[in-house]
Amino acid sequence: MPPESGPGQDLPRPGPAVITGASSGIGLAAAVALARRGVEVVLVGRHAARLADAAAEVREASGTTPATFRTDFAVLDEVRALAERLLAGYDRIGVLANNAGAVVLRPVTTVDGFESTMQANHLAPFLLTRLLLDRIERVVTTASGAHRSGALDPTDLNAALGAGRRYRAMRAYGTSKQANILFAAELARRRPDIVSVSFHPGVVRTRFVNEHPVLAWGMRVAPLLRTPAQGARTLVWLAGERRSRLVDGGYYIDGKLRRPWSWAADPKLATALWTASERAVGLPGSG
Repeated sequence: MPPESGPGQDLPRPGPAVITGASSGIGLAAAVALARRGVEVVLVGRHAARLADAAAEVREASGTTPATFRTDFAVLDEVRALAERLLAGYDRIGVLANNAGAVVLRPVTTVDGFESTMQANHLAPFLLTRLLLDRIERVVTTASGAHRSGALDPTDLNAALGAGRRYRAMRAYGTSKQANILFAAELARRRPDIVSVSFHPGVVRTRFVNEHPVLAWGMRVAPLLRTPAQGARTLVWLAGERRSRLVDGGYYIDGKLRRPWSWAADPKLATALWTASERAVGLPGSG
């Protein structure tokens, strides 16, 4: 596991740590850990009631009340509105933790016309990051070892919904996690002034798959799963570790740099994904 924050770490300054997917699980655990270390945290989540509960937990743990922003990543207009509110509220953002994500067990098309897993896990955080790009010091993206099952085709970000194909939820999820790693590396290449890294948190006991009763039951009873706090430890470490000790664009597991599978380490694929993602979310190719 990575070391706890302490000597040799630069906790996020200036500006807050904005954490998406912060109403539960890894995001909430990271928010609590950072707030206890004196970092201003901003919580972003989909459910208003859970977000309020999360803010109360951070306040109880740290004595400070975090700002909260309710945003559904299944709607890109809500992501745009979130970016506008953050830009209006903060001159700098110390860390953007792209942690929100989903496993969608059935084929779903969002209101924006994209496969739901790809939008929630990649396109929405890509859009948010691009809109905030000139305010951010550091970007930490929650990826996954599930990227080994990825099959990314930048020319068809809706490939999982292809006609005549059986929808495979874990393949779609793995592809979105492949995209996360490629995105983090390409961001580091394009913007060397910004620290950009991704990480695998391990298999964590969270409410991530609660919509599927069998998987949710498995999450409750399976042995050896990590707690959210354990899963968040790498995120917290990456948020504060000295830049000189990190590899920009790197993929980390338990505080150690790891090489992802080859299809998540292809610079040409990363560039193609960036261009396709800009086109998908309606941004000019300038980032």
